[in-house]
Amino acid sequence: MTNMPTPSERPLIITMGDPAGIGPEIIARALREHPELRSQVLVAGDIPTLQRAIELTDSIDGRADERLVLAEVGDVGAWAMAPANRLLAVQACALPEPVPFGCISASAGKAAADCIAYAARLVLRGEARAMVTAPVHKEALSAAGLNHPGHTEFLQALSAEHVGVALNHMPVRMMLSSPGLATVLVSIHVSLRAALEAVTRERVLETIRITAAHFQRSGMPQARIAVAALNPHAGEGGLFGREEIDIISPAIVQARDLALNVSGPHAPDTVFMRARQGEFDVVVAMYHDQGLIPVKLLGLEHGVNTTLGLPLIRTSPDHGTAFNLAGTGRASATSLLAAIDAAMRMSAAPSA
Repeated sequence: MTNMPTPSERPLIITMGDPAGIGPEIIARALREHPELRSQVLVAGDIPTLQRAIELTDSIDGRADERLVLAEVGDVGAWAMAPANRLLAVQACALPEPVPFGCISASAGKAAADCIAYAARLVLRGEARAMVTAPVHKEALSAAGLNHPGHTEFLQALSAEHVGVALNHMPVRMMLSSPGLATVLVSIHVSLRAALEAVTRERVLETIRITAAHFQRSGMPQARIAVAALNPHAGEGGLFGREEIDIISPAIVQARDLALNVSGPHAPDTVFMRARQGEFDVVVAMYHDQGLIPVKLLGLEHGVNTTLGLPLIRTSPDHGTAFNLAGTGRASATSLLAAIDAAMRMSAAPSA
């Protein structure tokens, strides 16, 4: 029987994101600033687009003796034998030519989606250790005909197809984290009205369980999970709504019956502050903006998006395509580097 390669024997796959955005630039900057990463990663993208990004960042960052060199590999199997100290990349999409910076287009959306699919399948087959995704533009994905609003839902569909299960049998959740605060969302990219309807006992319990499983795999079997209330002041005993009484509290009781270290429902206007002060390891938030505003207020530059519940490891920087910065060379790679570090740590865990 062939032994499974260790994480260090498999690359970390970075997708280039929307080619009209800052993804290619921040990848080039990250690998210029941290040459030790070049032997550990493989970029799934469009070779001319990546070369354009290298030349752009070279003109701003690089000295003549520090030029970043791109080396194209035919497939993941050639990664380990590729030249050392290069940005190693594979052509993972069909793009006739680099697209204009800062423009929404179907061709850019399709290229981004094709790179995501390419990388995900490598990780699902065990040929890569984890994936880090540079930002995509949801309108471009939609223009390309992708029937998923973002990375999370697309990766859920790809993973369910790979495993051979129905989509609803692979529930996923989004976790956003920055130093000192992590939050997991009960619902993701839906309208606020739909998000309120998604606050059910089953979904809250499922979110707690998925969160606990992630932290257990990360070496924290008794992670302190705080559950945020939905209504102001946690409903004030039903005066401001009964969701805490009828839905959230019963889900917490069920989670405790499963020996999970969970508390709440906590008033949403203070629970994130308490977590930031060290009282909790993670907060389960009832909807997208409730959970993400506190994390993003702490600063996008260190934020990491992690998809929980998938049979693969995926992280992403906690910012968008920044079309207004694309082509300027001013975009920071700090959040991307944080996402790379998180993916490396998670894929090195014994259970990964």
